[in-house]
Amino acid sequence: MLIVLGILFAVAPAVVWMTIARTRPVGFAIGGALLAGAGLLTSVQQGWIDAPGPDAHLLFTVLAPLLIACGAGLEGRHENSSTPKWTSRRNGAIGFLGTQFALTLVVGLLYALLISEGSEAPPSKALPSLPPGISMVDEGTSCGSGGCWRAATVTSGEGLSRPDIIRELGLQQESCRASGWLLDWRDVCVGARDNGQNVTVYASWRY
Repeated sequence: MLIVLGILFAVAPAVVWMTIARTRPVGFAIGGALLAGAGLLTSVQQGWIDAPGPDAHLLFTVLAPLLIACGAGLEGRHENSSTPKWTSRRNGAIGFLGTQFALTLVVGLLYALLISEGSEAPPSKALPSLPPGISMVDEGTSCGSGGCWRAATVTSGEGLSRPDIIRELGLQQESCRASGWLLDWRDVCVGARDNGQNVTVYASWRY
C-alpha cells in the first residue's frame, strides 16, 4: 500500500500538468521532465538510489510546481487565450499542488522533530558492507543516554585476527558522513571495536 501511495505521490504533478498543458512542444517537454523526476523519486522510495527520502520528497514538491509554473509561462507566450474551463483547471491545479506541498512540509517538520529526540537507531544499511571472508554473526540495536545505535558482531572465516578484521573493514578510525541535506542534519558515524573476544561494527548518530 505504501509503495502505491509513494508512486501516486510522485506522478501526481505530471498528471496535474496534463490537465492544464495547452501546447504540444512545451507540454511534452515539461511532462517528460516531471515524469523523469517522478522516476527518480520512486527510485529513492524503493532504495534503488541512496538518498535521504524526506529531503527528496521535499525538494520534489518544491521543484515540481516551479517547473509547471515555468511551463505555463512559456505556453502563455504562444497561447494567450484562457477559457473559463482552463482557468478552472489551473486554479484546481494550484490548489492541489499547494496542498501537496503543505502536507509534505508538515510531515517533514514532524520527521525533523522525531529524529531530534534520538530515539531511533540508524538503519541496517548504515553499517559498512563486508568484504569476502568476513561475515556477520548477529545484529541489534541499543540505546543509552547518548542516543541509540546499531551494532553487529563480525567474524572471519579465513582465520583473520581481530585487528586484521578491523583493517580489512577500513575502520581503524571512526568515520562520519552527512545523513541528509535539509530535514535531517545528523551525521551517521561508523566504526569498529575490538572487545577482546570479537569485533563489533557499529553505526550511531552524531548531532
